[in-house]
Amino acid sequence: MIHAYKEKILKGYLLNREELLALSDAPLNELTQAADEIRKYFCSDAFDLCTIINGKSGRCSEDCKYCAQSVHYRACIEEYPLKKEEEILELARYNAQKGVHRYSIVTSGRCLTDDEVEKVCDAVKRIRQETDIQVCVSLGLLSRENFKKLKDAGVTRVHNNLETSRNNFPNVCTTHTYDDKLEAIRAAMEAGLEVCSGGIMGIGETMEDRIDMALTIRELGVCSIPINFLNPIPGTPYEKNERLSGEEQKRIVAIFRFAVPNGFIRLAGGRGLLEDCGESCFWSGANAAISGDMLTTSGISIENDKKMLAGLGYQL
Repeated sequence: MIHAYKEKILKGYLLNREELLALSDAPLNELTQAADEIRKYFCSDAFDLCTIINGKSGRCSEDCKYCAQSVHYRACIEEYPLKKEEEILELARYNAQKGVHRYSIVTSGRCLTDDEVEKVCDAVKRIRQETDIQVCVSLGLLSRENFKKLKDAGVTRVHNNLETSRNNFPNVCTTHTYDDKLEAIRAAMEAGLEVCSGGIMGIGETMEDRIDMALTIRELGVCSIPINFLNPIPGTPYEKNERLSGEEQKRIVAIFRFAVPNGFIRLAGGRGLLEDCGESCFWSGANAAISGDMLTTSGISIENDKKMLAGLGYQL
């Protein structure tokens, strides 16, 4: 079955829901090997490495159960308003010097105010003038008009995770809806921006939920797909969730590759918890990652990532 699916995909076929679900019980080694072959066929050895800055931290009105930044929970994190332009620029310069190609400004909250968007635009303009790094943003549920302002300032990509399936989303968040997410993603696309959108694994979802989310992402035409593995943060409702096994992590990555053959499957939050820093997932179909620290948790250094990826034969 795995070989037959792979051959169909290499000829341009897209697997449907039932076919993807059949991979849930497929032999893992054969599955991950085939996923890596699909990745190599469609994406060669190209690898997309990005970094993020926590541009505004804490005091978020939303109740996403995995998030330490929500005012609804008791997680112990640093809180601060939107960082000053020079702080955002300084880290962009640092990442550009390290050879990172993408740098994302991420902020807490349902969305930034119009005034905050203008300040981000000013910072983006300076980044684009003074470095050659591409700029992404994750600023919440913005309007098409604000997305257009960001594109005009030099932003190339917007990040907005779906987090899970439509069916499971009400179990994860109640202060905004799945349709709110989709509306913001489509507004960003209408403004001419690329979109990065994925989800979090280990929040009580089923394999059906994961596959349904992958299919929604594919239907949207999203090319950059972050896969986060839950880091159960004390003080959040998911603090006692069990971490996924390495086998399940590899299976998830492989199935996403079968679902979106030409995408950049990006290991994101939680990678620092993996014993091999994600190396086995990079043999299972993943070909992108967030490097450095995450929003409220530690990550993996750019230097260590570049060394590992070079050893795997990837080209940044």
